[in-house]
Amino acid sequence: MMKKQFFKPLIILGIVIIGLEVLGMASSVYYFLITDFKIIKKSLAFYQNITKNYQLNLENKIQENLFLQQQLAQQEAEVGNFRVQLSSLKENVNTIVKLRNLDEELLKKYSKVYFLNENYVPKTVLQIDPQYVTNSKEQYIHANVLPFLYALLEDAKKNGIDLKVRWGLRSFLEQYKLKTVDVMIYGSGANKFTADQGYSEHQLGTTVDFTTTEYNGNTSLFHKTKAYKWLLENAYKYGFVLSYPENNKYYVFEPWHWRFVGIKLAAKLHDENKYFYDLDQRDIDQYLIYIFDW
Repeated sequence: MMKKQFFKPLIILGIVIIGLEVLGMASSVYYFLITDFKIIKKSLAFYQNITKNYQLNLENKIQENLFLQQQLAQQEAEVGNFRVQLSSLKENVNTIVKLRNLDEELLKKYSKVYFLNENYVPKTVLQIDPQYVTNSKEQYIHANVLPFLYALLEDAKKNGIDLKVRWGLRSFLEQYKLKTVDVMIYGSGANKFTADQGYSEHQLGTTVDFTTTEYNGNTSLFHKTKAYKWLLENAYKYGFVLSYPENNKYYVFEPWHWRFVGIKLAAKLHDENKYFYDLDQRDIDQYLIYIFDW
C-alpha cells in the first residue's frame, strides 16, 4: 500500500515532465512555423509587389504599344494621303503638259461662232493615202487624226462599204476662193451651204467630206447611201461626228461632212443622241484632253 502511494506522485511528475517537454517541443514547432509563416508571408508580399510592378509595367507597355500603333496608323494614313496627293499632283502635271501640247482650237465651234484667222494652220498635217481619196487632188489631214481616219475607212471596207475622202484640210485661202465662186453662182444663197473663210471646220484639219460610188457619187443623195447609214452607226467609234444634221441652224443638211472630236466626246454625243453644236462650249472644252486617246 505504501509502494503504491510512493509511485503515484512519481508517475504524475513524469507525466507532467513529459507534458512540459511536449509542450516545449510544440512551442518550438509553433515558433518555427510562425517564423516560417512570417518569412513566407513576407516573401509572398515581396513577390506580390514585384508581380504588381510587372503588371503595371505590362499595362504601361500595352498602353505604349497601343499609342505607338495609333501613331503608326496615323503616319500610314498621312503617307497614304501624301501618295494620293502626289499621284493627283503628278496627274495634274501630266494633264497640264498634255494640254500644253494640244491645240485648244480643235474643239471650238467654228460654224459662224468662232473665227480662225488667215494665219491658222494645224501644227502637223499628213497627206491622206491616195487610195482613200476620190480625186487626183492631194488631200491632207491633221497628223493625229490620220490613224483614226484610216481605221474608219478600213473597217468600212471590211464591211463592204465603199467610202472615200473628197475633202480634207482646206486652208483659209482655199475657203475664200470656194466661197467667192459660190457667191458668184448662187449669190447670198451660198451662205446656206458654204462657210466664210475663217469659219470652216475644214481649216482645222480635223474634218473630212466623204463620198461613195453609190448614185454615181451624187452628193445630194449621200444621205440615201449605205455609206451614210454605216457612218451614222459607226463613225463615233473612231471619234467622228456629223456636224450639220437635218434642221441645224447653221447650214443645209450635210450628211457627207464629218468632224473628228475624239472618241470620248463622240461616244457621249452618240449615246445621248446629241450633236456637237448642241453642247455648251465649256462642256466641250473638257474633252480636249482626251481628243487623241483611243
